[in-house]
Formats: sequence, structure tokens, C-alpha cells
Amino acid sequence: MLNKFYIILIILTYSQSLNSQEKEKMVNDSVKIRKLEQVIVSATRVKRQFSSLPLPAQIILNKEIRTTNSIRLSDLLNEQTGLITVSDFGGGEGIQLQGLDSQYTLILIDGLPVIGRSAGTLDLNRINTGNVQQIEVVKGASSSLYGSEALGGVINIITKMPKDGLNSSLDYSLSTFNSQDLSFNLNTKIKQFGILFFINNHISDGYDLLDGDFQQTVEPFKNHTLNTKLTYNISEKILLTASFKNYIETQNNVVSKSLNGESEINEWTNLFKIDHSFNENIKSTFEFYTARYQAKEYLNDISGNLFSKSSFDQVLIKPELRSTFSLDKRNSFIGGIGLTSERIDRVEFIDTPKFNSTYAYIQYDGYFNNNTSLILGARFDNHNVYNSQFSPKAAIRVKINNNFSIKSSIGYGFKAPDFRQLYFNFSNATFGYTVLGYNAVSKIIPQLKSEGQLASIIVPISNFDNELKAENAISFNFGINYSPSSKFKLDINFFRNDIKDLIDTQVIAQKTNGQNVFSYYNIARVFTEGLELNSLWKINNNVAISGGYQLLIAKDKETEIQFKNGNIYARLNPSSPSFQLNSNDYFGLFNRSRHMGNIKIFYNIPKWNLETNLRVTYRTKYGLSDTNGNNSLDKYDNFVNPYSIWSMDVTKTLYTKYQIGYGVKNIFDFKDPQNISNIAGKIIYIKFNINL
Repeated sequence: MLNKFYIILIILTYSQSLNSQEKEKMVNDSVKIRKLEQVIVSATRVKRQFSSLPLPAQIILNKEIRTTNSIRLSDLLNEQTGLITVSDFGGGEGIQLQGLDSQYTLILIDGLPVIGRSAGTLDLNRINTGNVQQIEVVKGASSSLYGSEALGGVINIITKMPKDGLNSSLDYSLSTFNSQDLSFNLNTKIKQFGILFFINNHISDGYDLLDGDFQQTVEPFKNHTLNTKLTYNISEKILLTASFKNYIETQNNVVSKSLNGESEINEWTNLFKIDHSFNENIKSTFEFYTARYQAKEYLNDISGNLFSKSSFDQVLIKPELRSTFSLDKRNSFIGGIGLTSERIDRVEFIDTPKFNSTYAYIQYDGYFNNNTSLILGARFDNHNVYNSQFSPKAAIRVKINNNFSIKSSIGYGFKAPDFRQLYFNFSNATFGYTVLGYNAVSKIIPQLKSEGQLASIIVPISNFDNELKAENAISFNFGINYSPSSKFKLDINFFRNDIKDLIDTQVIAQKTNGQNVFSYYNIARVFTEGLELNSLWKINNNVAISGGYQLLIAKDKETEIQFKNGNIYARLNPSSPSFQLNSNDYFGLFNRSRHMGNIKIFYNIPKWNLETNLRVTYRTKYGLSDTNGNNSLDKYDNFVNPYSIWSMDVTKTLYTKYQIGYGVKNIFDFKDPQNISNIAGKIIYIKFNINL
């Protein structure tokens, strides 16, 4: 602990010594700063005025990132309306959007996909916010622009671009669990040449929610992020961009007292891009993107001998050419063609699969008149394994008056089965269960039977003769925007997502040791529906309050019918008689809360150069598993109790260049060790920033 405080003392001493060399400036800026209109890119693939967008979307600006002292992407997203982070094995976090699982939300960095869903969930803790300009969340099916995985929506992390002058910063954070985060930013642009350099180092002792257990909830880890971006203006019309990112993480891997080892992640991405403006009306972009994600882990026994090892190696290559043609300042077309080539090499796979998909898309974005804007788009994907997919989308916004507008959108989305759902051949050495990909069943089940490992086959192998279908969804949103003054804004959005052929797991066989063999199958129909409410009230120049609320109903249509027909039964305990359930007893899909809300209060004290905030998120009960054996979630099952998370932050600016932040996340130390592994309890931190 002393070493940490020595680091803090050195930073403070350095800051004060620099301050003594310059004259203290405590005068207020008398220049009136004009508020710039927010711009969104993700919804249309081009810069678009956010206030006139006919689609449901949210923007998280750099100011909110800085004010809340958020370091990891999950910290930010968990406080947004309609979003909730869900835990993964090992404490990782994915995002649930409008009641749809994390696998249905496409995560992008600068418009390019992030890979590495080794467990089905893309761990958001991998993404640092230190060089992020803004985060854009587009809700509803977005396959018309982005293809597979955008069935539920898109989250695009926009990183900073080089800017004129020499700009650099140093950030250091120290928090509970001996977590330390150190970042350095360098940003400069001299004439035609620009460079952005970002490096981050993050270490933590992890945390343990169950005292006395040999295994921590999250084991100690350390990770490093390196990101560089180079730009060169060949001329006023041609811009070259090259970027590189590398992420490395190592973590202890502990399974039992006698089995332990280490896991490692190595991720890198490369991008080469050319932007060419032929004239004011025609612009083109060519980008060549490559990404590789490698994950390895091993376990040794108590004698140090190798017990098991596994590896995951994913490679993505994605070239794309797109062009924008502007008829005038109010009407434009964007179109693109591209190719995605993807392969995964994994120890637990029966094969080394490769997916190739060519695609083309086009979108119109324009205005009928001063009050009506329209977006029409469509995309065609030609997959080497699955049938071709056509994904249309339409959206309209009508401005009733200066204070009131309505908007509506409808879109089609799809998600092809991933490699894990097709080729998995995984057996848990500790607990004995097995998970097989759909295409692996016909090969592995006969093998297990011949070895005498199966007691019974529950689902016939012949059921796997046909291919596992791609999931598809129709997404509908209807929104109301009301702003009676510049100080108050209210947004209401009604949504519905109908998903067909949802991929889920089922027990297909039982082993002689009593454990199950699982595989994947298509569920006929699932839907999520509800409403979202967002409001912002600027009481004055120094105080602002924002609030959000989501009502969510998420159900399996077939199960809903079974409840209505009286075909579902339950019993309070194994020895009690069963009784019939009715439609009111059906709660819906697992891990979905009926109600979620958030409120944020921001208070700025200019004379003290002080920014403070208080943030609260609330989530009502939700079910994690079926406890009475009827394969559905009803009111007699066990639920996770409602909970709220309270957080506060205080940031003090010293002499314009230096900032000290202090905060507490989860003030009241909420924990649920049995059900929620990604909430570690109360976290206290202190953060230092120096703009060099």
C-alpha cells in the first residue's frame, strides 16, 4: 500500500512544481461558447445530425465519460436506459439490449467489428475508454447496414482523431481490490500528418464474493492495451488512415485446490483506410480490416503436471468499399460492397470451420420537406454455408412543431449460427457434462455410445439431419420527442422485437455418470416488447438531472400458448402434488427484469472548479433458472431480488491542466454472491489526470 501512495505523492508533487512555474489563472471565461449540434455516425454510416435522426439511438459523450471517471466500457453502458450488463463465466460482462441477449448486439470500434466471443459473450471489460470520443447506441435490427450479429442493435465506440497542436495526458487510478489503471495519451497533427498514441496498463487482485472458498469469483489479472492511429492528408481531397491495436491479458486460472494454471488473451487489429472526396457530392471510402483473437489456458495438477489445455484462435479479414452520393444538402445515397472471411481454430471443435460472406448494401437518407425525414435501406448477404439473407429497413421522422416530433422504424435482422453452436465438442473435466455443436452431434454421440458413456439418448440423431437455421427478427420502434424548452427534453420509445428460430440449448443425452449432454436447437418464436423513457432537465447552467426507465416483457410464444391452454404444471417441492398453472403465472424469459430505471444528478460549482454527480440504477426481480422442472419461468420459481446501485463522483480541476477525482461505486455495498458475479460490492477509487 505504501508504494501506491508514494506514486500518488510523486504525481501531486510534480503537479505542484509545474503549477509554481506558471501564473495562476482564476478568471472566468467571458467568451460565450456556442453549443454544437451532436452528430451520430453509426445509424447511417455517415455523419448525421442526431436530433433529426428517425431511429432510436443514444449518444454517450466524452464529457460524461470524463465526469463519471469511467474506465471500462461496461461501467458506462450499465447506466444507460434499456441496457444492462450480464455476467459471463469468470466475471466477464456482456450487454443485454431491449431484452435481447448480448450475442445479438454488434460491438464496433470505429465502425469495425470486435471479435473474440469465445464463450458466446463479448467481454466488455476488454475495452478501455481512455481514448474514446463518444459511444453511439443504435437500437433495433441493424442488419441492413451491418449484417449478422446486429439483430438487436449496434454499439459503436468512436475513438479520438488526431487534432492540431500537441496534446497529451496522463491518467492514473487506484481503487479497491488493489486495482490500478495507468493510461497515456498522445495526440498531435502537424500540417498533413497526424498521430494518436494510446497505451493503458490495468492490474487487479480480482475479488471473491464467497469467503473461505479456494476459488475467487474473479482471479487476479493484468492487461495492456496499445492503440496507434496515423493520418496523412495527401491532398485536400484524399485522407489516408492506418491504425493498430493490441490487447494482452493474463489471468490466474484456478479450478480447485489441486488444479490451477493461467489463461492468456492476445488480440490485435489492423486497419488501412482511404477517404476520397471527388467533389462536394461524391465521396468514397476503402478500408481493409484484419483482426485476430487468441485465447489460451492450461491447468496443472498438484504435482505440476499438465492436466488440460485449450486454445481459441479467431481470424477475421474484412475489405469494404462504400460511396456517398449527395443529390443536395438534404438528400443522399450511401452504398457499399464488401467481403468477410472468418475462421476459428479451437481445440474443442471437431473441425476448423471457415465462413465467407459477400455483401452489398444501399441506403437513402433524405427529407421530403422541412418537417419530414426518411431512411430507406437494404442489404444482401451471400453466405458460403447459409442461405442468402435480404435485410431491409425503413425509418421516418415527422416534426410536428419546434417542440414535438414523432418517429418510427421497422427493420429485419438476422444472425447466422456461430462456430461454437455448430462445431463445439466440449466436456467439463470437473463436473462431467458435455456440450456439442449441432454439426458435431452425428459424429460424437455414436462415439460416446460405443465407449459406453451414454445411459440414454433423449433426442434422436436423425433430428440433426437438417441444418441449424439462422435466427431472424423483425424489429419495430415508435418514438416521441418532446422539448418545450432548451432546458427540458423527453424521449419515449415503444419497441417490439419478434425473433424466429432463436437458437437455444437442450439436453439430448444422459451419461452413465448422471451428467447431461447438451446441444443446440431452434425455438420457433420469441418476442421482447416494452417502452423506454429518457428525460433531461437542465435546472440551470450548473445543475442537470437525467432519468430513464424501461418496461420490458420478454416471452417465448409457444410457452405462452402452453400456459394459456393449461398444459404447464408445477409443484412446490419434489414430494408435493403437481398443480396446473395459468397464463398469469408465466413470467417470461430468464434473466429479464420487468422494470429498470436510472437517475443521474450532475452539479457543477464553477468557482471551485468542481464537478460532482450522483447516479442510481434500479432493477426489479428476474429469474435465472427453472426450479420446479417444467422448463419455464413461472412465479413459483426462485428469483433474484430487486436491487439498486448508487454511485457518486467528485472531480476537482487545478490550474486548468490537472484533475483529481474521487468516487464510490456501489455506495451501499450491494452483493449477491450466488446469482450476480459481476457486481463486486463497494468500490472506492481516486484518480489523477495531468494534461501535459
